[in-house]
Parts: sequence; C-alpha cells; structure tokens
Amino acid sequence: MATLESLKRALRQKATAAAVGAKQLLSDAQYSAGYDAFTQGRGWVTYQDFIVPQLSQLLTPLVNSRVHISVLEIGPGGVSILGYLPDHLRRKIKRYTAFEPNGLFATNLEEWLRSASGETEFPLPSLETAPNIHQIPFIVEDCGENGTSIGIGLGDDDKYDVVLFCHSMYGMNPKHKFIRRALEMLVEQSQDGLVVVFHRDGLYLDGLVCHRTASFPTGEIRVVDDDEALDSFSAFIAGFTTQDEAVQAGWRDVCRSMGRHEGAPCQGKLVFSAPEIMAAFTRHATALPELTAEVPLADGDRAVKNREARFHRPAVTVRPTELRHVQYCVQWALRHDVALTVIGGSHSGHCLWPNVVAVDMSYFDQLRVVVSEEECGEDSETLILAGAGCKAGDIVRKAMEAGLTVPLGARPSVGAGLWLQGGIGHLSRLYGLACDAIVGAVMVSMTTGGIVSVGCIPSQHRPAGAVPPDAEETDLLWAMKGAGTNFGIVVSVALKAFPAPTYSVREWAVPLHDNLEARNKIAEFDKSVAGELPRNFSADAYLYWTNEMLHLGVTMFETSTTGAGSQECTPLAMTISSILGEQASFKVVNGAGVFETEMYMSGMHGGHGGGKTSSFKRCLFLKNIGEAIVASILVAAVESRPTPFCYLHLLQGGGAVRDVAAEATAFGCRDWDFACVITGVWPRNQDGTEAAIATVSWVYHVVGELLPTSCGAYGADLGPDPRDVPLIAKAFGQNLPRLARLKHGLDPRNVLAYACPLPMEPMEPKLIILVTGKSGAGKDFCAGHWASVFTNHSLKARVVSISEATKREYAATAGADLNRLLHNRAYKEEHRPSLTAFFQSQIQHRPRLLEEHFLNVVYSTADVDVLFITGMRDEAPVATLSHLVPDSRLLDVFVTASKKTRHVRRTFCDQDIGVRIKDSKDNRVGEMAEDGKTALDYSPSFVFDNETIGHGPAREYAERYLLPFFGQGLQQLTKMVRSVPDFLRLSIQFRHVLGISQHTGGLALCTSLLESHFDGDWAKVGVVACCEAGGFVYAPPLAVRVNVPLALIREAGKLPPPTVSVAKSPSHISSSGPSAPSERIEIGRDAIPSGSSVVLVDDVLATGETLCAALQLLGKVGIGTENISVMVVAEFPAHRGRERLRRQGFGMVKIQSLLVFGGA
Repeated sequence: MATLESLKRALRQKATAAAVGAKQLLSDAQYSAGYDAFTQGRGWVTYQDFIVPQLSQLLTPLVNSRVHISVLEIGPGGVSILGYLPDHLRRKIKRYTAFEPNGLFATNLEEWLRSASGETEFPLPSLETAPNIHQIPFIVEDCGENGTSIGIGLGDDDKYDVVLFCHSMYGMNPKHKFIRRALEMLVEQSQDGLVVVFHRDGLYLDGLVCHRTASFPTGEIRVVDDDEALDSFSAFIAGFTTQDEAVQAGWRDVCRSMGRHEGAPCQGKLVFSAPEIMAAFTRHATALPELTAEVPLADGDRAVKNREARFHRPAVTVRPTELRHVQYCVQWALRHDVALTVIGGSHSGHCLWPNVVAVDMSYFDQLRVVVSEEECGEDSETLILAGAGCKAGDIVRKAMEAGLTVPLGARPSVGAGLWLQGGIGHLSRLYGLACDAIVGAVMVSMTTGGIVSVGCIPSQHRPAGAVPPDAEETDLLWAMKGAGTNFGIVVSVALKAFPAPTYSVREWAVPLHDNLEARNKIAEFDKSVAGELPRNFSADAYLYWTNEMLHLGVTMFETSTTGAGSQECTPLAMTISSILGEQASFKVVNGAGVFETEMYMSGMHGGHGGGKTSSFKRCLFLKNIGEAIVASILVAAVESRPTPFCYLHLLQGGGAVRDVAAEATAFGCRDWDFACVITGVWPRNQDGTEAAIATVSWVYHVVGELLPTSCGAYGADLGPDPRDVPLIAKAFGQNLPRLARLKHGLDPRNVLAYACPLPMEPMEPKLIILVTGKSGAGKDFCAGHWASVFTNHSLKARVVSISEATKREYAATAGADLNRLLHNRAYKEEHRPSLTAFFQSQIQHRPRLLEEHFLNVVYSTADVDVLFITGMRDEAPVATLSHLVPDSRLLDVFVTASKKTRHVRRTFCDQDIGVRIKDSKDNRVGEMAEDGKTALDYSPSFVFDNETIGHGPAREYAERYLLPFFGQGLQQLTKMVRSVPDFLRLSIQFRHVLGISQHTGGLALCTSLLESHFDGDWAKVGVVACCEAGGFVYAPPLAVRVNVPLALIREAGKLPPPTVSVAKSPSHISSSGPSAPSERIEIGRDAIPSGSSVVLVDDVLATGETLCAALQLLGKVGIGTENISVMVVAEFPAHRGRERLRRQGFGMVKIQSLLVFGGA
C-alpha cells in the first residue's frame, strides 16, 4: 500500500516520461471532486480520530483563558473543521475569517456557516459579526529591505488568537514564510496564540521550532476503483490535469498497481496510506537564535543509528560541552514552552523529531571506576560512573580493566536511554536488568533547569551546585529505574558493578519443516531447555526464515567467574542435544567479545542482511511460549513476514529479573520467561517506501496478536506513535498512575514530550462502568449511547468488550477467523460451544484470567475519562474487582429487559462469551423473577430497565445517574480532603475525610451531595442510622435535610438501656494505632421500627469492619438487608471492604460512595 506522497511522485514521473506538454491547473470543480475522497469514508476517520481531538486539545487551554477567541482559517474548503469541535469550544469563537480561493468551496462555506434549521444550530453559534470569507489565496510577499512579509487581503492591524491551516499548505513554498506571516498575525499581547498546521506530507520548516507536534501514521484514503473516479483522484494527487488520454490511462494503471485492493478489481476500492502530522507554533517559534548563540551546534556528520529517526529533521541539533549548556537548553525550553529530544546512543526512533530541538549528549562520555561512600547508605561497593554519552561497549571494556562488569543490553552501541528504561542482556538472569544496577544519577531538572544529584553519587563526583531532590522528587530514583528518560536530562549515572564473567557461547540452527514441527520444537525448547537452565545460563531463541524454510536458532550463554565452561556431556547438555541436535559452534569470549556472538549479527541472513538494512521493532514479555496459543502466533508471524529479513528474537528472562518486585522500580514487568522482540527488517535502499511501511505495519500486527497473551511490554522502544498507547499501559502496569503523578510534578511543562510517553495529567480516578445483564437486554446498545453522552460533555469515553481477548486466543488456537469471530454473529454462534469450552479450559489453567483480562482492558485505555466494559457476566463484579483499580471509581449497571424482549433481540444481538465465572445455569445467577427478568443475589450499583424502544431513555438515564460523577460538587469535595503522608504509621497516605467539615461550606456541600446521589427514594426512607464517630459528623445534617429520624450506633455502654450490641473488630485506621483491642457497638433496641427502610451513613469504607458490625446490629433489631442502603463519604477500594461485606452475607445491601481514593 503506497503513501500518497509516493503516489504523487509516481504520477508526476509518468507524466514527465510521456513528455506531457501543457499541464492544466485543476478547475474549482475538478479540485472539489478530487477533494471528496479525503473527507468521506476512511478519509473522514483521520478528521474524527486525529484532527478534531488534537485541535480540541490545543484550543482548550486557550479558550479557558479567554472570554472569546478569533480564528483565521486558511483554505478550509466547503466546510470548516471548527464546526466539528465540541460545543463549548465552538461557542467561544466570536470572530471568523477565512481565505478560500476555490469559488465552489467559498460559496459552500458561506452557506454552511449560515445554515441552521429546526434543532440544528449554527456551526459557529456565537459569532458576533458575519464571517469574513476572502475568495483569494493567502499569499506572502517580501516587502522592503527588512524582509517584512505581508498577507494579501488583510491589514496589519487584523490580529487573531488562532491561525489554522488544515490541509491547505500544499503549493505554499517555502512553507516557513507562510508560518512566519501567520505568527505575525497573532494577537500581540497574547503569548498563547497558536498557528496550527495539519499536513499529509513531511513538514520541515527552516528556522522554526514547534510548540507541540503529533502524528497519525495509520491514516488511509479509499477511492472507488473505476476509471472516472481514478481520473479525478489521480489529477488531484498530481496537482494538475491533462487531456492526454494515454497519460490518464497510465495514471489509472499507477493507482491500481500501488494501491491495496479491497473487493474485486475495477469493482471495489483502492486504499492508500495517508499519514498525518500536526504542528502547532506560538510566538516563540522564532526563538532558535537565542539558543544557538549560547550552546554549540552538533557536527553535521553526527551518525544516528536509528534509521527511522534519520527521517525526522529537527529544528536544530545542539551539542553541549559543559553542564551549563544542558541547563541553558532546559531553561530556554521552559521559557519558550517548547519540547526537547535527547540523543544518547541514538537507537531510539524518537531521539530526533521534526521541528523540535535535539540535545546531543555525546560529549559527556567520561567513565570512572570508584568505590561508594558510607553516606550512600550501602556497604562499600564498586561503582561505575558513566556519562550520558557513553555506550554499553565502552562501559563494559572500562569495567573489564578492573575485573568488573555491569549488566547492560545486548548491543555495544546502545546508550543511556536503554539503561534508564530497562536494559535486557545476557547477564539479566544472573545480575538483573541494567536499570536495577542504577544506584544514583546526576540530572538537569525539568522544573528549574537546576542540577540534581539523585541517590548514591560520591561527593567528589557531584557537580558544583548539585542539590539533592526536594520533597517532590523523593521518588525520582525509583522512577529512573525503568522510566528514567521522562523526568530530566540525565548527565551521568552510577552503576553497581559485578565480577566480570567469561562467556561460553553455543549456537544451534534447527530447520523446521512444517507448522506442527515448529510448534512442538518451541514447546520442547521452552520446557526442557530454557526451563531447566540455572541462573548463570541464558538462552536466546530466534524464529526466522532462510533457505525457503523456517528455522529455530538458539544461542546459549554460560557465564562463569572461575573459568570457561566446557563441552562435557552433562545430563543437561545431552537433553539439549536431543532436542536441538548438534551445536553449530562453540566460543569462549569475554564481556566485549560477547556482543559479536549475537546470531542476527553473525549467522542470520548473511549477518543482519549484510549490514545494509533498516529495522523497526517492538518488544512484548511472554510466559509459556510453548503453549499452543503463543507458539501458533509466533510461527504464523514469521510466515506472514513482508520481507525475507524479518524475525522474532526471544531473550530469556527469569532469575534475578523476577527477584525484584514489580512495584520496587518503575520497570513494572518482572514475571516473564522471554522478551519477544518483533523485528521488522527491510533493505536500506527501500527506506520510506511501501516496503518499509508494510514492515512497520507487520510489527504492530504481530504485537496486536500477541498482546492478549503477553504479560507486559518493553518501554524502551515506545514513543509518540499512537499505536504505542496500549503498549505503554502494558509496559508500566500498576506503576503507571504513580509515574503519571511524578511526570506531572517533575516535568510539568512536558519538555520531554517525545520520550516514552507517560500521561501528562495525574491519573485522576477515572470512571469505569461495567455494563452487565442477560443476553438480549441491550448492553452494547446502552453502553454506546451512554458513552456518547459523556463525549457530548467533552469527556473522553470508550466502550470495550472484555470478551475480545478470549476470542483472540481462541482464534489463534483453533485457526478460526478472528475478524468474523468478532463481527459476524452467525459465525460466532457456530463457534460458541467450542469457544465456551476453550474459556473453561483456560480458567482451569489460569484461575486469575478474569482479572488479567480486566486489567489489560483498563491499562490499555489509560487515556480515557470514562471506560465502559461489556461482555462481563460474573457475580458482584464491583466487589470482586474494585481493589484492582483503587484509584478509579468502579460501578456496574445491570441492564434488564423482559424475557420476551430479550428473546426478540437475541436474533440481532450477540450473547456475551468468555468471561463468566459462574455457569449461566447457576441457580443464583440464572434464576428468573416472575416478570422474566434476572434475579440477582447482589445489589448492582444501578439497574436500567431497557424495555423501551429508542435511545432516549438510555441517554436520559446516563444524564441523570452517571454524568453527575463528573459534577463540580464532587470535584470540590475531593479538594477538601487533605492527604497526610505517614500518619498513624509509615507508608499510609492518610486521607482526612472528617476535615471536610472544617472547610467553609464543606459540611453543607457534602450533605447536599449525599442527598442528591442517593439512588433510592428519600420519601420511602424511615430512618438514617450512623456509626460513631465519623458517621456522627455527616448523618445528622443529612437527616435534618431529608426530614428523617436519626438512629445512633455507639460504643457499648454509651447508650441507655435497653440496647442491642455486637462485637466489632478494629477498623483499618484504628488498628494502625499503638493498641487495637476488639470492642462492642450498640443501638437502642427500639430506635428503629421493625421493617423500616434504613440508610446507614458513615465517613469511610475501607476494610468494612465497622459497616459489617453495624449491619449485623441492624439485623438484630429486625431490619433485613433488602431494606438497608449504605452511603459513605469516601471509599478506599484497596482494602476490599465490599468483598468482605459480601462474604459476610451483605451482598444485597446497596453501597454508594461520594469519593474514591487509593491508599488508606
């Protein structure tokens, strides 16, 4: 599938070869016809999924700081993209001007801006003056000796908050002059005005630096495969038309040969790749001279290893030679609100980025072997101090001089970016990852540009002026061990050294004749070879294609600090030989020589394609690669390779890697057997061609196939590509919220925006809604409309089916068609029995499968505000799963419908598969009430009766019950809860919930929210009950507000008789004190009339001990669980209070909480 850029070159070459004479400019009608392909079908997806969200994100801070804004749009076409922005952004636009030289477009634009009928309002409803449409081009001319530029059609006093070029810079050359003119047209007194460009080709702007950029590499354009459509399309792409019929026929042939065919030839569609970029500029875009006057430029011949990065032309590359130069770079970036990239070993595809300043750290290549000091808090040990410009090979050779080594990666040319983000190598099983060896670092802060000394850096090697981390940076060393490229520019690191071993290296190359043999051999290798190796051994495996046959290559590394290994026939050696056959080679090398023993460097494809190749890779962590599911995907991946050079590299883990707890470092993936590096390789002379694009797509396709079976992803390769978003969540897992908070605090201006991307905002508790119910109730229908309600209120919402992971695994094992399994109802029904049996088998082998799938869905959607999960049918899912996402609010909505209605809908709606814990015949789950709706033995958060036809009731329900969780009142209440670290005991992040009452208006606000969020009918409530002491603060004003009697639950002995009492275990906070004896609580025997409806109010729900005792007490005075609701101000899901209450028989009690917090 060709890109539009390569198609344009081919079309123009065709015209040149045919010696076309007169090239005619496109008429307005011809241009309009060709343009249609870009705004319809798949072309509109780019607008919907990239342009509108990116523009909304850019404009939000601007409109929040203004009463209104003015916009100048260049070349909007017949409809402005501004009309598709969220309502609150469109309403801020008070003045609109456009340059649109196409007469048809200009007329359509004016009509569209004036269009409003019935319920449809104007696209820009708040314009104070009529839109000003100039039917002329936006032209820039040089005027006078000073080179001042002017734009034809506008006066010098005509200024705007935003200037927008959306696919309108084609033919504008040189482009930087048009951007400079647009910058001059921004409102002068404003520093946050924006020039925003969306463009389909590379956009390189001499002398300008971007405020922010983004890319959308998966954009596509589809065109109907018929002669008339192709004539229009090809002329539009070429930029001119011709009457030469031979050229037109040749253009059609070019389109058909370069496009990907969908459907029958000349009947279906042709698909072309249309990657998109966004570049935003502020007035600071011209500030480069200020930087280059202070910091030396890099030499023009600086070699960048990563071929992908070489295609990114930076604004400039500077090469600091002093620490103050690095500081100046950061201070300059902070002053002008721009980003930086950092070049270390230059293996990263994003060490260079278009129109962004790159900082080359190669000068800082000093290496020292030192002994740590007592002040470092460690026993005396030897450290390697390595500058950020050092390479792995340099460090190993320097350490070897002292008889030492450091566990670095497997490539001698990798730099600091690898060590800071993991570092997997042949010593990982023995000594751990490279990031585990980091004990200290010197870095430049992203908040001030100051020098920070983190961890163990011997005093004589700390730079002058270096300071320890302040209170906000205490977690910095933790973060650097796995995500260290995100929080500052690292100048040097201190690495713990280990005894240098000798390596005995053995190789095998095993031909595999068919798929069955390949899967069996992988299983044997996994179980009987890799699974039996001691820690001082590691086995790398390669799956690759050569000599028209699939091969399994194995390189085994034996390390010893006492001498070389031998080739004696040990039992292990005999087992390995029986599986892999006779070894192809045996070498004994030192730490420097081991780099050259990599099979892909020495034995595959003529030594990595003879060194004349480019590559692209992503890495996932796998367990049990011999399982049929995983092995099948691995084999199929290599069989589907787009070039002969693509391969899979499996590096063995376990050992010391697994010894470190996942939460001990930012590198959160520890429990894996192999790191699977999916490596796409193509000939270097095909860089930038369709072959390279197809290879990158293959890598991501294989990643998508393996992701559901993986246990993590490697963050070192990941960057700003939106296809990396689900991998970033997998890379950091449970550590991601903590990293997001640190990123927000330590790089608040996102200067390091192009490192492995972390969420820039703290990951505030998002809303996760589990949509459950019987088949045919309309769960997917409801979820879709509920999500749209949130989207209409400028919240990012997504619907995901949890059953998709099971379907993917089943398809890989059974050879089923995954696409049909996901989207074809009849096909799914055909496979349903086998799919159900497959899932039950998986549950037996992986008892925590539901939790795995749930967390995979949550982590892969970390960027959304509201997540709807469908396809789940286990019991009491909130009680079961909420502790897994303690920083999020987890709710479930049970969708009901009558048996008759569900039966009718099942003809059209898919039944959920693959996520049941209990069989549907379980009496408690499958039991039917008299009205044909499901009876439950637990109380869902909400129940929605989806009996009515149409989407109106569903949307109204979301507005009434779900949307309020993002209300301003709850946000205000959250801010009133003070966080107190290490209160009562170390490691507790105490939340002072009772402190709400100390804020002016706090108690009134909380009371109001308790009343409005109650899901029941206050008119039917007989009594409000409360527990001492927290409940005593919040229940009385609520009882007064709703005019209901108050019943007090107190410590035994504090109420006059007659009373009823029960034993109560200490609460979570009480048990944190110096003593925590058990106690009894009591209530007046006649305080509540028997059979009354009771709302039990307390300040917190943590372990559930207090509420459990209170519910038992209410039972003793004749109140059944079906008549009790619980309302708490704050919930702490990590302590699993809901689960405890359900185990104690209180699953039917409705529990509602205003706030949700992680921690204590």
